[in-house]
Amino acid sequence: MDYLAHLTLNCGIFIILAVSLNLINGMAGQFSLGHAGFWAIGAYTGAAFSTFAPLPIPDWMNLLVGCGVGGISASIAGVLIGIPCLRLRGDYLAIATLGFSEIIRLIIINMDVVGGPRGFTNIPKWANLGWVYLWVVITILVISNLMKGTHGRAIISIREDEIAAESLGINTFKYKLLAFVVGSGFAGVAGALFAYSQQFIHPNGFNFLWSVIILLMIILGGLGSITGAVVGAIILTLLPEVLRLMGPTISEWRMVIYSLLLILLMLWRPQGIFGKHEFKIFSLIKRLKT
Repeated sequence: MDYLAHLTLNCGIFIILAVSLNLINGMAGQFSLGHAGFWAIGAYTGAAFSTFAPLPIPDWMNLLVGCGVGGISASIAGVLIGIPCLRLRGDYLAIATLGFSEIIRLIIINMDVVGGPRGFTNIPKWANLGWVYLWVVITILVISNLMKGTHGRAIISIREDEIAAESLGINTFKYKLLAFVVGSGFAGVAGALFAYSQQFIHPNGFNFLWSVIILLMIILGGLGSITGAVVGAIILTLLPEVLRLMGPTISEWRMVIYSLLLILLMLWRPQGIFGKHEFKIFSLIKRLKT
């Protein structure tokens, strides 16, 4: 049961990461490879708050403050990296955000106050399944409501044709920065929740590979689909564990099988499982009633 609870909790954290990156890559059309850096900022600032400066209030209130600290810190980093980098496009933006993520990781490694290369230990266990999935719901509601309004339509217009959006008077830089800041902020919240649930974090747990894995989650589910991001996060969190449990022979080859399955799915459905479509629960309920 503890193992299943651990996997379920990790699914929730990766759902937050995938949905937040989907806002940047899938909805705004910006190719960011630095999401692990924002995740790390949220994890380490949240852990530092809980270890060095917790408030004399109940733990659940400290959890909310810690998530706020992690989210705001990551959002500030999003502004600082977004202002110079969002003037770039395509591969150049990907390289710039990747460089930022690695710089953050190297800075953390050289900071003894947060454990440096040894990792950050003795973090209080404030988060559980309930708190993680509460933040999953908050993340999905905030981003889906953002995309339903005028700001969301402006963000989507940038993805479809940035030059046409500029010609219509849309401040493309402003809306790209908005998507970047909101997405990085929720990645910071996921980082704080990760720290409070694992009680130990290490710089190597936020390397370049994790940025790629989170990107694969939204590509698998479908760029631009919140439903797809949720499903992709669940599949890519559980699939390696399912393959590992299928016996020692499969376990040895699990990463090869994992990669082949991804390749086959991309060949079969390159737009992802959901494409840009969403699973609309209310419309489904109406159909069942009729």
